[in-house]
Amino acid sequence: MSLLNLLKRKKEPVVKEKEDKSFAKPVLVEPKDSVQDETVEKKSGKAVWGVIIRPHVTEKSSDAGGENKYMFIVSQGSNKRSIKQAVEGRYGVSVKKVGVLTMPEKKRMRGRQTGWRQGFKKAVVTLKEGQAIELQ
Repeated sequence: MSLLNLLKRKKEPVVKEKEDKSFAKPVLVEPKDSVQDETVEKKSGKAVWGVIIRPHVTEKSSDAGGENKYMFIVSQGSNKRSIKQAVEGRYGVSVKKVGVLTMPEKKRMRGRQTGWRQGFKKAVVTLKEGQAIELQ
């Protein structure tokens, strides 16, 4: 029963005393040297790994690699901003432009049985000049 009483116990409110701002000490702020390189650091986390499903490797996408364009299959709930953050975080490159298109599902037949191939969302990512992604 003592365990249940601990859970039922109400926390006492903490009373904060008002500070007199006339006696507050001034805080010195040092200027920061904000010189950043054009390289983007690789990041890890939900925003990076939950958006990109896999690279979309076809003849058309491999030909577009010469124009700094890369294609990825992304999750259905992703948008251009989250795709840009995910590509920059995962591959450590700077993204110039993101294009998104939804591929429809298609009817497929195997003998007399008919079915549907699942649709997907595809992103075409354009990188800044001089950068590349090494896809396997």
